[in-house]
Amino acid sequence: MSLSLDEVRKVAHLARIQLTAEEEEKFAAQLNNILTYVEQLSELDVTDVEPTTRAIDVNNVMRPDQLDRYTDREGLLGCAPDRDEDFFKVPKILNS
Repeated sequence: MSLSLDEVRKVAHLARIQLTAEEEEKFAAQLNNILTYVEQLSELDVTDVEPTTRAIDVNNVMRPDQLDRYTDREGLLGCAPDRDEDFFKVPKILNS
């Protein structure tokens, strides 16, 4: 399979990308290389290969959630740029 310059122009149009004539030639060659590689991959027998999302197993290290009281309330509120007694004061972001 090989893409023509007209097909590259059509894809660029659909992607809302303006290409110069030089870029059209460059991208046509690159896209044709990609398509050739995909054709090579389609020749492989993968009937006994399990689908996977990555080549190695990755496990997320999680700790259990634990609720703790923060004991230095004044220290925390003291860092706030603006506060109202025991609360952070923030700008209004929603119209009501």
